[in-house]
Amino acid sequence: PEPTDTGHFEIYTFNNGTNTRAGTSGESGIDFNYGAAPNLQLTATVPTGYSDMMGGGTQLGLGNVELAAKYRFLHQDTFGLDVSVFPRVFLPSGSNTIGDNHVSMLLPLWVQKDFGKDWSAFGGGGCTFNEIRAADFCQAGAVLTYQILPKLQIGGELFHQTADRQGTPASTSLGIGWRYDVNDNYHLLGYVRRGIENADETDRYSWYASVLFTF
Repeated sequence: PEPTDTGHFEIYTFNNGTNTRAGTSGESGIDFNYGAAPNLQLTATVPTGYSDMMGGGTQLGLGNVELAAKYRFLHQDTFGLDVSVFPRVFLPSGSNTIGDNHVSMLLPLWVQKDFGKDWSAFGGGGCTFNEIRAADFCQAGAVLTYQILPKLQIGGELFHQTADRQGTPASTSLGIGWRYDVNDNYHLLGYVRRGIENADETDRYSWYASVLFTF
């Protein structure tokens, strides 16, 4: 729920992917975040998608460019929780094999509570609405993090998503992640997860890795 500090940037260079029994797909790209005003963050994500499916070969192309704005309207120091909305628009990928070839919008709500200097819990969820109404779906997650060392934070996540298209089942997964602060401007992030519901069809395992630049 915490937006980028006003007048500052957070830029992620990232790679992610998910493996199922049908193959592996994912994205590499850049995620730009700018603190445009107090409590307001503007975001643009430009991904290159890849897909390596059984019988389909390897496909590469521009993924769904994302435009978003995060606004925190409640604060821990006055309300006891940080609460934010973070609507996000996904533009068409222009491909029938990479990403989705139609517009969609995610409407989520995020909540966070810190416990002292070391522990933090955050989570929330929302629904994605597509031009193709049969592809609408919802998702929710919860994370608990701990600052184990001055430069190292670790966390665990429980995540659930309803079916995102006809013939695809819902999914639930457990994940672990970490963030290492090399210095004030460079940070390393990683995350792995394993499906615990319909894993073969939706999420045998997933990963995320990025270098974060803050300034």
